[in-house]
This record gives sequence, structure tokens and C-alpha cells, in this order.
Amino acid sequence: MPDLSQIVKAYDIRGVVGEQLDAGTVREVGAALARLLRAEDPAVTEIAVGHDMRDSSPGLAAAFAEGVTAQGLDVLDIGLASTDMLYFAAGSLGVPGAMFTASHNPAKYNGIKLCRAGATPIGQDTGLAAIREAVEQGVPEGPGGGTVRRRTLLAEYAAYLRGLVDLSGIRPLRVVVDAGNGMGGYTVPEVLGGLPLDVVPLYFELDGTFPNHEANPLDPANLVDLQKAVVAEGADLGLAFDGDADRCFVVDERGEPVSPSAITALVAVRELAKSPGSSVIHNLITSRAVPEIVREHGGTPVRTRVGHSFIKQTMADTGAVFGGEHSAHYYFKDFWKADSGMLAALHVLAALGEQQEPLSGLMRVYERYSASGEVNSTVVDQADRVAAVRETYGAREGVEFDELDGLTVALPDGSWFNLRASNTEPLLRLNVEAADEAAVAALRDEVLAIVRA
Repeated sequence: MPDLSQIVKAYDIRGVVGEQLDAGTVREVGAALARLLRAEDPAVTEIAVGHDMRDSSPGLAAAFAEGVTAQGLDVLDIGLASTDMLYFAAGSLGVPGAMFTASHNPAKYNGIKLCRAGATPIGQDTGLAAIREAVEQGVPEGPGGGTVRRRTLLAEYAAYLRGLVDLSGIRPLRVVVDAGNGMGGYTVPEVLGGLPLDVVPLYFELDGTFPNHEANPLDPANLVDLQKAVVAEGADLGLAFDGDADRCFVVDERGEPVSPSAITALVAVRELAKSPGSSVIHNLITSRAVPEIVREHGGTPVRTRVGHSFIKQTMADTGAVFGGEHSAHYYFKDFWKADSGMLAALHVLAALGEQQEPLSGLMRVYERYSASGEVNSTVVDQADRVAAVRETYGAREGVEFDELDGLTVALPDGSWFNLRASNTEPLLRLNVEAADEAAVAALRDEVLAIVRA
């Protein structure tokens, strides 16, 4: 059996198919999940299972279903799905769920995202560690008798999202959508069809080999085709989805990327208009413009660690109406606190279409500072380099530190940076924000000189 310590991550299970992840392991994971859920709540009878377009996904999903049904639970097979469609199933039907996807990872990878009924995430501390232990010890044989039924939820999912954001009265918009050969190619036509939108599709063919570019819009190289197409088509904006379509990136009419922090602020303002005085979650790497704008619109900003399990838990604790991350994950109270790139896209389309300015003009108010984006450095002794950075800046007047997630250093001029160790690789991740690009570059280079010394 593959080494589970290599594939059971903080938020999901993920690895190279055939080497780290195989049908036998996945079958045992299905069985372990079924036993865990039944032990927690004997009323649980069914688990929803969806999968993306990767070649390995249908087979792995079927193996997982075998493990579940062998333990006496039923499987609701929703077939091809985006990750947020699986959350829709878990939320609207009140059942636990399993989504087979490796998101933005290359074709050789696959994985499983798990949730309880209501789309509550199952992470390392809320079930994944127990599942790993059960699989390593050997899952006892179950009573069998579980069944598999199939149901397509695409139309219901699309109708639900369109019920949350009204686009019926917007001005006509031309939008280029890059699905990256991922699940956006399946969901976008259903969600955006029939609206006052002229959609120009890029790479809508479902192909888990990703023949055009990786389905990872966080890497600027993967936005180039979209940027060119937006300008060439004279489009109002561009949208790019990752492989499982739970994240959405936005490009304005000039072909310039719009920062996820600015999108977070835009959607926060719209949600606060519907729920005045609510809390809005932002992780500590989003721009400081986000909490400023939330306060200006009567909301309460709440800062969290990076990662969906922290965001969702904090949303539950605070009753927050919305949450956003620098990585373009957007979470909605009215979507079971789950993240949906498609729902964020609908908000952007509505905001743009409800007024006459181009997107670059509309977003100007939300983009107050300059940022470096994430800069990674391969570092063997991460703790030593972080300590060196802290020592350097600790000797300066007026510098403030916090360690909510990695090391955040705030400087007297209002600039700041965060240095975090990767959970899975020997990397230190640096994010810098300052008043302008020159200040960002200077601070970034100063910190990198210490990190890479």
C-alpha cells in the first residue's frame, strides 16, 4: 500500500496516480469514511461522489464507491462535477460528499476532497487523520448491501447560483472564459447560458491531460492566452478557472489581471449591502485594503490563517457573510460557507454590468496598494531563515510582528510582508505589500537577500 503520510494533506488527499494513489487505497478510504460517518451519526445513509475530467477520476471514484457500499452505506453518483457542484450536493441534499480531483495539479495527480453534510470540510484535524489511521490499520469488513444511484445536478446547481446573483438587468457584456480544459468547460455553458453575455470560450474541451496549459491561473504563465484573447476580442473582461473550477481569476478589458484581494473587496461590498453590519473573513495575505473597505462599508473584518478549513470554521463562529483569500478562493454564507469560483464570477459580472465604467475603472477603488504576489524560495532550514529575518527587522524601530500564520512583519511606513513555510515542500513563501511597485520591489529584494543567504 502507498505511504499515506505522503498523500494525506492538511485539507485533502492528493498524490501521483499509480505510485502514491491507487484504486485499492481509494477503496479503503471510502470504507474508512463510511465507518467514521456512521459512528458519528447512525442516521447517515448516503455519500455523494463527484469527479473531474482526469482520465483516472472515473475509476478512482468507482473504487471509492465500492468501499462505501461494502460498509452498508449508499452512494449518490453525481458524475462529472466541479468541486463547488459537489459542495452544492452536500449542502442542498444534506449528505456528506467526496470529490475526485487534483485541482490545478498536473495530469499525473489525482486526489479526494471530503466534506460532511452541509459542505462542512473534513481536514486533518476533523477526520482525515482518523481515516488515515483506519486505512493503515486495515478497515474491518463491512456488512455490504449499499447501492449506487446516479443523478445529474448540473441544471439545479446552475439555477441555485443564478438565484443568488441577479444578472437579468445587466448591460450586454462580452466575456472570454478560459476553462483550461477543466471543469469550467462543463459548468460555464449551463450557468452563463441565456444571460446577456457574449461568451468567447477558450479550452472548454474536457481533457485531463491539459494540452494547452496547466489549469492553474495563479501562475501568470497560464493567464497569457486569456489576456491576449480579451484584447483581441475587444472583450469587457476575462475569467479563468482552475481544474476543478472552484477558483476564478479575473482579467480586465486591457488584459491586466485583477488581484483576488480587489475581487474580495468588491464582493464584500456587495454582500454587505445585502447584510449590513456583517463580518467578512480575509486571510492574512490579502491586501490591507480589504479590511479598510469592509470597515468603510459598515462591516467587521476578521483576519484568519490561510486555508479553507480555517476560513470556514471562522465563518461558522462569526456568522460571516463572505470570505476571500489571496489565492482566489471565495466563500459564501449563502453557499453553505463553501467556496465557489463560479459564484464569485457572477458577482463580478453583475457589478460590471450594473454600471457603465470599464472593469479597470470599476476596480480602481478596490486596488489601493501594490503587491509582490507569492515569491517562493527553496530553503533547507526554513526555521533558521525565518529567525534571521525576524532578527534583522527586530533591530529596527517601530516594527511589529505577529505569528498567526508564519511571520508577518509590519513596518512603520505601512508596508508589510508575510513569510510562511510550505506544508508540503521545502519552500518559504513571501508576500509583500507596499504603497507602490518600487517600494514593493525594494522590500521584496531586501527580505529575499536574507532568506536566500
